[in-house]
Amino acid sequence: MRASQFHLFTLKEAPSDAEVVSQKLMLRAGMIRKVAAGIYSYMPMGLRAIRKVEAIVREEMDRAGAMELIMPMVQPAELWDETGRWDKMGDELLRFKDRHERDFALQPTSEEVVTDIARQELKSYRQLPKNFYQIQTKFRDERRPRFGVMRGREFTMKDAYSFDRSEEAAGRSYDIMFAAYKRIFDRLGLEYRAVAADTGAIGGDRSHEFQVIADTGEDAIVYCPDSDYAANIELAEAVSLLARRAEPARALAKTPTPGKATCEDVAALLGVPLATTVKSLVLATDDVDEKGKPAGVTVWLLLVRGDHALNEVKAGKLEGLKAGFRFATEAEILEHFGCKPGYLGPIGLKKPVKVIADRTVAHMADFICGANEADFHFTGVNWGRDLPEPDQVADLRNVVEGDPSPDGRGVLAIQRGIEVGHVFYLGTKYSKAMNATFLDEDGKPKHFEMGCYGIGVTRILGAAIEQNHDARGIVWPRAIAPFEVVVCPVGWGKSQAVRDEAQKLYDALVATGVDAILDDRDERPGVMFADWELIGVPHRVTIGDRGLKEGVIEYQGRRDAEAAKLPAGEVLGHVLERLNQG
Repeated sequence: MRASQFHLFTLKEAPSDAEVVSQKLMLRAGMIRKVAAGIYSYMPMGLRAIRKVEAIVREEMDRAGAMELIMPMVQPAELWDETGRWDKMGDELLRFKDRHERDFALQPTSEEVVTDIARQELKSYRQLPKNFYQIQTKFRDERRPRFGVMRGREFTMKDAYSFDRSEEAAGRSYDIMFAAYKRIFDRLGLEYRAVAADTGAIGGDRSHEFQVIADTGEDAIVYCPDSDYAANIELAEAVSLLARRAEPARALAKTPTPGKATCEDVAALLGVPLATTVKSLVLATDDVDEKGKPAGVTVWLLLVRGDHALNEVKAGKLEGLKAGFRFATEAEILEHFGCKPGYLGPIGLKKPVKVIADRTVAHMADFICGANEADFHFTGVNWGRDLPEPDQVADLRNVVEGDPSPDGRGVLAIQRGIEVGHVFYLGTKYSKAMNATFLDEDGKPKHFEMGCYGIGVTRILGAAIEQNHDARGIVWPRAIAPFEVVVCPVGWGKSQAVRDEAQKLYDALVATGVDAILDDRDERPGVMFADWELIGVPHRVTIGDRGLKEGVIEYQGRRDAEAAKLPAGEVLGHVLERLNQG
C-alpha cells in the first residue's frame, strides 16, 4: 500500500467535544468521524484495526469449535416478550414500529433470536453441544453516549451462545470459551485481567469480565498480587476486618453532636477514628400479596462502618431484597425512626425494621451510631447489651485497598480497567422462558443449558489506545496496528536512489508477510513522522540521500526514544526481528 493511494487525513487538534484520550486520538488520526451522538463512521485507517481484531477473534472462536452465523439487527418484539425483556430492558432497547404497526427493536444482544434458532433446529442430545457466534452491529440507546467508541450507541460486538444438555457439559463449554478469550487477549497484545463479575441484566450464575488495564477505566478491579484472586469491585468479597467482637469497655451514652450529620463530621467532633462509627442506610421493599397486589412496605436498615461504602449489587443479592429494593422515602424514615436522615441508628426505633449488619460491623464493640434524634449520637454501643443482635449478617460493602484477600493469601489491591469481554453461564434462564427443549437420551424433553460470551470489538480499539499512548499519539500493539511498518523516504520526489531503495525495502517487507505502507506523499520529514506517530504504527524506517551515501538507513520503534542508524543491508533483518518481539 502506498500512502498516496490510501485515505490519510489527520488533525492537529481534536474536536472540542472529545472527552477521553482514545476518542481524541482516533479522531485526530482519522480513524473515526462522528455522525451523531455515540454513532461513528469507521474510516479506512480505523477499519483496518477493527478487521485485525475481528480476524483474531474469528480464528480463536473457530479453533474453540464455535460456528459463525449472522442474526438480524432488527428483531421482533414477540421474541423479547417471551423472556419478558421487552419491558425489562428499559430505554436502552430502541423500539420502533414498521409500516404494519408491528413492534421491533434494534438488537443490543441476541439471546432471544439464537434460542429461537436452537428450539427449532436442535432436536436431540446427539446434536449437542453447539456454540453459535456472530460478529455483528449492535445498538444500545445510551442516555448519555460518551468516551467515543468506549460507550457508543452503535458498535460491533462478537456474541456467542452455547447450548448443552447438562449443567456439567455447560461448565465445560464455559471453560472452553474462557480459555479462548485468554488466547484472544494474549494475541491482541493487551495487558488485561479476567475477573469474577456480577451477571447483571443478562442473568445467569457464573460470570467473568475481561478488563483491559488502564488508568482511565470506568471499572475498579480488585486483585491480590500474591494469588490468582481477582474480581470486579461489585463482586469482590469483603471479609470482616475484626476477627472477633471485643467485650464492652464503655457505657452507652447519648452524646450531643449538633449539626454533625455525617460519620466524618461526628468522628472529627469527638476526636475518634472514623472506623469507630457506623453508617445507617435505609432501604425499602414494596410487598405484594399472593394476587400480586400491594401489601405494604418493609423497611430495612443496613449498617456499614463509617469509612466503608455500601455495595448495592451485594445488597440486591440478599434474601428479601432480591426482588428489588429502593431507598426509603423521608416519610417512611420518619415513620420508622422518628427522625430525618443524618442521625439514624438501630436503637430506639418507632416501628420495627429488618436490621442487616456488615460482617465488620457485626464484630464491632463500643461503636458510635445515630440516636434517632436530631443533633445526637449514641457512643459506646454494643451488640447484645444495648441492642439486639442483627437480623442478618452479610457482606454489604465495597472492599478497599489493603483489605485481606478472601483466599487468605495476602492483601487486596485495586486498579482501573475497561471491560472489553464478558462470559456468562446462563443455565436455563432463556430456554425455560422460551420453552426451548431437546430430547435427551431417555426420550424426555429437557431445557438447554446455555452460556453467552461477548467481546466488544470496536471497544477494544478505544481500550487499547487508553492503555497504549503517549504525548505524540497512539502506540498500537503490533497485532492490531493499522500497519505494522511504515517506510518513510525523505526527498521522494527528488532522488531516484531514495525511491528505489524505499520501494525495494517495502517490497521485501510485503514479500515476508509484513503489513507495510510506503509513504510516497513527498512530505517533509517532520510532517511524515508526526502523522505516523499520531497513527501509532509500531515500526518506522527512514531512507534519505545522505544516509544512503553513508550506507545507512534509520530505524525507530514507536516506543524508542530515538532512531538507530543501521547498515542498509541489515535493515530488513532488524525490522523482522523487532516485529517478532511483539
